[in-house]
Amino acid sequence: MSRFKIYQSTGEHELFAPISEKQLKPLHADQETIVVHLDDQQTFQEMDGFGASFTDSAAYLIHQVLSDEQREEVMTRLFHPRDGIGLSVVRNPMGASDYARTVYSYNDLPEGETDMELARFSIAHDKEDVIPLTQKALELNPELKLFTSPWSAPGWMKTSGSMITGQLKREYYSVYAEYFAKYILAYAEHGLQVYAVTPQNEALYEPGHYPGMLMPAEAQVDFIKNHLKPAFVRQGIQTKILCYDHNWDEPAYPLTALEQAGEEVDGVAWHWYGGEASAQTKVHEAYAGKEVHFTEGSGGEWIPPFEQAFSNVMRTGIQILRNYSKSLVLWNMALDENNGPTVPGFGRSTCRGIVQVNQQTGELTYTLDYYALAHFSAIIRPKAVRVESTSSHASIHNVAFNNRDGSIAVVLFNDGEESGDIQVKLRDEELLSIKMESKSALSILIPSR
Repeated sequence: MSRFKIYQSTGEHELFAPISEKQLKPLHADQETIVVHLDDQQTFQEMDGFGASFTDSAAYLIHQVLSDEQREEVMTRLFHPRDGIGLSVVRNPMGASDYARTVYSYNDLPEGETDMELARFSIAHDKEDVIPLTQKALELNPELKLFTSPWSAPGWMKTSGSMITGQLKREYYSVYAEYFAKYILAYAEHGLQVYAVTPQNEALYEPGHYPGMLMPAEAQVDFIKNHLKPAFVRQGIQTKILCYDHNWDEPAYPLTALEQAGEEVDGVAWHWYGGEASAQTKVHEAYAGKEVHFTEGSGGEWIPPFEQAFSNVMRTGIQILRNYSKSLVLWNMALDENNGPTVPGFGRSTCRGIVQVNQQTGELTYTLDYYALAHFSAIIRPKAVRVESTSSHASIHNVAFNNRDGSIAVVLFNDGEESGDIQVKLRDEELLSIKMESKSALSILIPSR
């Protein structure tokens, strides 16, 4: 009987496949052995988990297009800790994003009207698909944490008068803070506790073809410090506030937010569409008490071949975790055969979902992102603590965690052009030897000793 649980991906036709120690290929006698050394005495961040987003589009596809049997299957395979890959984080848009069938907020008004008391606030839209699926995810995995982010305030609160382009008008800062509070309290009535919010998705990007809202660092500081956090305190809301929610290439933004509103900010949210994951560490070292979260990264047709796309998720995922992130969240939980639906006027989408739901045939397909996430989520469980891991060769990317049950989870990715003989050691004790093919991934769960 195998001592370890081992999962291997070597290419498009072998993805997250369970293998036994007996199936491990023998090492080359004439090849230098690469040592991956684990030190569980040196510890780093605690994990919240891995996941993706129930955008309006993703929720519609899973909840309405799939059959009852397919829906049960996909939700189990996504969220169940034993019968699936145990995703434990969901990051949902507050209102429409680019991946929605219509442009909507929770307080849409006819042109020229305002609603300072938010009397017409309603989450009715989410009750159709998003809330039932989030409830089902929580039922399947009680450790699920819900993160939420708006792409835009309601249009009547903005300089553009629309959910597309523009900034939040200063006179509506307090009203918009109450909008967040109403959303959180409304979700709580459906048994869903919002663990963390960000004030704005991609605050430095002002798209012209889907909902978005520019929010410079100084504006975000003002909104968080003088409006959002006070609204939470008044209403006894414990939801965490994460700043920024944008790419690695502008670390000055979260540094400004933490410097000026540090007491009101719980951490920083990051995306991978620009810069390097090391930005997470730069900000963490400046403000070590603040949480680090990775809240969005999408794969897509801009990296078309399978190997390069899969390698990108594995390589970058390991880097994200090695740079102090407590979460690793990809983008759409599901998209269709045309990488949609998208909001009207969006144009051609090139993003890839965790699963694909073909609207014409009803076929359900698990994409490479599902299997890449599985390498992390299936063995690194909530509240696992990262431990020191090093490799004697730079091509072997690695990350390791101590789970609560005493097991050690190790994720390896061979980014080299040749196969490698790998020896995994824990405090100088050899645990196992493995031959890794080029561009292959291995997840190893070492039982409690």
